[in-house]
Amino acid sequence: MPGYDGILLGAGHNALIAQAYLGLAGLRTVCFERHGVAGGGLTTVESTARPGFLHNTHSFFHRGITAMPWYRDLELARRGATYLEPDLNVAMMLRDGSALEWWTDFEKTHSSFARIDRQDADTLRRWRDEFIPIVEEILTPENQSAPLAPPVRIAKLEKNARGRRLLEVSRLSPLEFVEHEFRSPVIQAGLLFFNGLREVDLRAPGFGHHIPALIASRGKAQMCRGGSANLARALVNAVSESGGEIRLGTEPKRIHVENGAVTGVETVSGEFIPARFVVSGLNPVQTFVELIDPAALPAGWRDKAANYRFNLLAPLFAINVELSAAPDYRAGVNPLMAIVGLDQASQFREIVASHESGRIPASRVMWGSCPTVFDPSQAPPGQHTAFLWEKLPYALGGDSATWDREKDAHAQRMIETWEQYAPNLKRNLLGYSARSPLDTERMLPNMRGGDLLIGELAGGQTGYGRPFEGAGEYRGYFQGLYLCGGSSHPGGNITGLPGYNCARTLLSDLVPHEAEGTLHAWSPSTC
Repeated sequence: MPGYDGILLGAGHNALIAQAYLGLAGLRTVCFERHGVAGGGLTTVESTARPGFLHNTHSFFHRGITAMPWYRDLELARRGATYLEPDLNVAMMLRDGSALEWWTDFEKTHSSFARIDRQDADTLRRWRDEFIPIVEEILTPENQSAPLAPPVRIAKLEKNARGRRLLEVSRLSPLEFVEHEFRSPVIQAGLLFFNGLREVDLRAPGFGHHIPALIASRGKAQMCRGGSANLARALVNAVSESGGEIRLGTEPKRIHVENGAVTGVETVSGEFIPARFVVSGLNPVQTFVELIDPAALPAGWRDKAANYRFNLLAPLFAINVELSAAPDYRAGVNPLMAIVGLDQASQFREIVASHESGRIPASRVMWGSCPTVFDPSQAPPGQHTAFLWEKLPYALGGDSATWDREKDAHAQRMIETWEQYAPNLKRNLLGYSARSPLDTERMLPNMRGGDLLIGELAGGQTGYGRPFEGAGEYRGYFQGLYLCGGSSHPGGNITGLPGYNCARTLLSDLVPHEAEGTLHAWSPSTC
């Protein structure tokens, strides 16, 4: 058998990033991926009915990827992952034919907000100016490092004015922050969309700082030229060139441990591969409950993993369409991200209630893009692909299997609403496909319940407590077991930071025990 230093489980983008760094450090690794292609949610597929139409069926909007340290370190632009960041980044289409717009140029964003409410626009500027240094000096470094224990973090932040201000704002919920600081219902809804709809329950305290942090962030929504799968291909190339191996169609059955340390992984086919360490890109239920012998793991750890909470509000329903012409929005703009159906913050309460009761909300709030407006290579000449997403409950009517019967009917409802904002949609519609929250789970089992964030961002499951207390520093109880998936800090979405931070943690553990020169010229400090 070939000798491996380490085994990685799941070839999502975080695991691929970690594996590439480990290869650069001179370690020999193999990654097991149950599917026939690497990349997890970085999926771009060609329509079987209409060749030449490419659809990004899961991940599409990648915020500030080109500013990430791993994007630079792994030379991903050279490997084919190039990004577009359109000037008109986001527009919330309103029913009166106008739009609330976010531009890469803040002055244009301010002007758009001022057309709706001048006072709110000035409030936007004030929070942006105040939070730029907080984002750059505190939040970004925190996200790009292993998390600190809460008492240590709080003591550190309380030492300076900016840290104290961050703690003060953080105590609020997103809803409390927005309702206190802004007065226009439209602007309140637009700001809450980015946090209250996409990531956390807007009522949850502890996340008030997310709103001003997003306002101040220099990282805008980006799209990968040629489709999201090009980022996966570039990462696979980085792994290969650093000496790593990826075994597709290979599913782990058991992580073997002996005397408190991992010894390797057994596959479903019965093969055992020994290794000094294992890095899991899977969720904590898969890692600790399904893949480790219960007798080997303390009951306390096993219980924490078994009780890991997935995000009730995260599941998405998606519709991907093929068009003979791009959507012509009544607002006269076609941004990278278009939001439709959202007019006021009160709609969020109805969306939350629908998830809690397992029903479809009365109104459609959707967002998506027409990628081919910016990258014509994703469709035949003169034609287009587009998509919209909507947050909907996983267990529709109490049973996720209901989606198999209701999927097409709901896709039609989405098209009807979409056409209210883009009246040319139906006459240019060539075909469509839909994906339910259940379909997401089937494709990506680590996203249990269709949870694209791979775990609730509340109730202590953030920072040092993610995925749970004791496992928040990317280490998994046994010597040689590490965690690198979206269930770890700073969380889901395409950031690559759980994989990046995990690689740094693992290498910092190994360095003292390695012969001089094993890490060659690369070390965690170069991250």
